[in-house]
Amino acid sequence: DVQMRASQIPGIESVMLSPGALPGGSDFPVEIVLASTAPTEQILSVAQEMRKRAMASEKFAFPLIIDIKFDRPQSEIVLDRDKIADMGLNLQQIGQDLGAAIGGNYVNRFSIDGRSYKVIPQLKRGSRLNPEQLNEIYTSGPDGQLIPLSSIATIVDTVEPRSLNRFQQLNSVKISGVYQGTVDAGLLFFEDLTDELLPNGFVVDYTGESRQLRKEGGNKAFLQTFALAVVMCFLVLAAQFNSFRDPFIILLGSVPLAIFGASVFTFLKIPAPGVEGLTTGWTTTFNIYTQVGLVTLVGLIAKNGILIVEFANALQRQGLAKFEAVHQASLTRLRPILMTTAATILGHFPLTLVSGAGAEARNSIGLVLVGGLSIGTLFTLFIVPVIYYLIAAEHTGKTVQAVSIDDLPTTEA
Repeated sequence: DVQMRASQIPGIESVMLSPGALPGGSDFPVEIVLASTAPTEQILSVAQEMRKRAMASEKFAFPLIIDIKFDRPQSEIVLDRDKIADMGLNLQQIGQDLGAAIGGNYVNRFSIDGRSYKVIPQLKRGSRLNPEQLNEIYTSGPDGQLIPLSSIATIVDTVEPRSLNRFQQLNSVKISGVYQGTVDAGLLFFEDLTDELLPNGFVVDYTGESRQLRKEGGNKAFLQTFALAVVMCFLVLAAQFNSFRDPFIILLGSVPLAIFGASVFTFLKIPAPGVEGLTTGWTTTFNIYTQVGLVTLVGLIAKNGILIVEFANALQRQGLAKFEAVHQASLTRLRPILMTTAATILGHFPLTLVSGAGAEARNSIGLVLVGGLSIGTLFTLFIVPVIYYLIAAEHTGKTVQAVSIDDLPTTEA
């Protein structure tokens, strides 16, 4: 709505952007960096060709922005060394004269009424308003003669960039824009262009939200984070149960099923012409928010297996057989499992109903947690007891004798 209103203002080209949902992002979702040891002009020519092809595709919301622009006028005094030598002039003296006339550096300080002021030798502002006036400067020559600067130098007008950017210690040019689709699709579009246009010695890198997606949010990074979460849960449970079998039973009987339940809501979002209403609501994509939800789901769903396994072990120590122990543990722990799961699901369910700005992020996390806990808990109630019966250790004979506090000596009591 704001973009529509702003576009109606004559003489102003405006673009409305929402800030990134994750910290460390920038103004534009798609940002790639072309870097090389080549001159900036050569990198810029490649970037301009990429922008031209990108705009021809009509897949971007507005013309791409390149952070390097050669739009700063500059005048350079080029000395004729041959003339200077023929006239017997001194390059050092010429440099000192030019520096004193237009340099603006202070050479000393003087004091007036107890305050210190800089001494800055320089031409009056009216004598240095444009480069042509520099031709009227005189420099010291032999025998105290004054030589006009125009007789030994020429002024060359050029255009230079306002800044020369570097990335990873290389000359770089950044291209930014808004792709009319997912950020990943926009980056893939540019990566195809770079394979075609980039010469040898050029590298492609990313910054902002694009860098987060490529360096931190890819499948490889997610698999590493997810594996670390599973390993951490396994080690904590191993220390709690003093066993490597019980944590394996808990995680094997709950985590894969919960991941399956959460993934259902990502696979349902498929292109289906004519039935968009069935595939857009209550569905999400496999994005960075989904990945955060899956990692969180590992710890949440493991509690169901913990309740069953821990109670089954205790019943075995009281003399029950493995089958009877896990059967009774499943029945006894059914209500606590359902109560805690229902509380967690109801707590996250509002995330699935959010609309407006930032709704996609909240919907993704909410759908993953609600779907994973619901479906995962349903299957866990049946799978964990089966796995426990197959591979759990026998705890018969490990009964811990209960001692009344009245039977202890007075000092120990």
